[in-house]
Amino acid sequence: MPVAGSLDELNDRIRAWEAQDDARRINDRIRTIGQDFEIERPFLAPLPAEEFDPGLVLNPRVDRSSMITVRMVKYSVPARFIGRRLRVSLRASEVVVFDGRTVVARHQRVAARSGQSVQLDHYLEVLKNKPGALPGSTALARARESGAFTSAHEAFWAASRRVNGDADGTRELIDVLLLHRSMNATDIHAGISAALGVGAVSADVVAVEARRHATTSSVGGASSDRHPGAHVEEKVQRVVSLTQRRLMDPAAVIAGLPPDIRPLPSVNAYDELLAKRSEYPAGTASKENIS
Repeated sequence: MPVAGSLDELNDRIRAWEAQDDARRINDRIRTIGQDFEIERPFLAPLPAEEFDPGLVLNPRVDRSSMITVRMVKYSVPARFIGRRLRVSLRASEVVVFDGRTVVARHQRVAARSGQSVQLDHYLEVLKNKPGALPGSTALARARESGAFTSAHEAFWAASRRVNGDADGTRELIDVLLLHRSMNATDIHAGISAALGVGAVSADVVAVEARRHATTSSVGGASSDRHPGAHVEEKVQRVVSLTQRRLMDPAAVIAGLPPDIRPLPSVNAYDELLAKRSEYPAGTASKENIS
C-alpha cells in the first residue's frame, strides 16, 4: 500500500503512474497503451452531463444556531437557512452542503464525535444586527484559530471601535469581512493597511483601496504583453476620509491635511422667520396678501 502525507500527494503519484502506464507496451504490440486509447476514444460513450457525487446524501434540518448535525457532528451553514432542510453530501474528507444545486457551505470532515466546524462568514448578517455578540462568539474564536481572522482584521477592529464606538466599530469590521465573499484576501489586507495608513476606519475606504490593489496587481502581472514604458511607477493619491479625520484626535496629523478651522454651522440667520411666524399665526394672512 502506498504511504502518502495527504490525499493530494497520493493523487499526484497516481497521475504519474498513469502517465508511465500510457507509455507501456503490452507484450510485443507496436503501439503503446496510450496510443491504442487515442484510437478507441472516438468510439467511447460520452461522460454523464451531471458530475458524479461520491458522497452519502443526507437531508438534515438547520437548527436555531444555524447548524446541521451530520453523524453526531455539527457543521455551520449560512443563517438564512435556519429551519430549512438542506441536502448534504458526506464525503471521505469533506462535507458539502447544497441548497438545490448551489453549494452554500463546505467543511473539512470532523472525525471526532460531538465535534463542531464553525465558519464566521455564516453568521455575519446576524452579528451585524447584534454586534455585541461578536467578541465572545464561538465563530470568532474558530476564525482566530484557523487564521481566517488575521492581525490586520484585529488592527482594523481596534481602530474602528476607538473612533466609532463598540457597536458601530464592530459593524464596520463586519462590512470588511463581507468583502471576502467577492474579493481576494490579499487585496483586502492591502486595503486595510492603506485605510489605516491614512487614519480611515471605514469599510468603504477598505473596499476602494482593495480594488485599487487588485487592479494594480493585475496590471503589474501582465508584463509579457505590455510596453516596457507602461510599468513606470505612478504616484496614486490615497483615499482620505475627512469625516473619520475630524472624529479622531485633532492633534493627530492625518495624511498631511491642514487643521479644520472652519466655524461650526449656524442657523441664526433663519431666526427672523420665527418672528414672522409669530406675527402671522397659521390660518391668518397679512394685509398684503388680502389685497
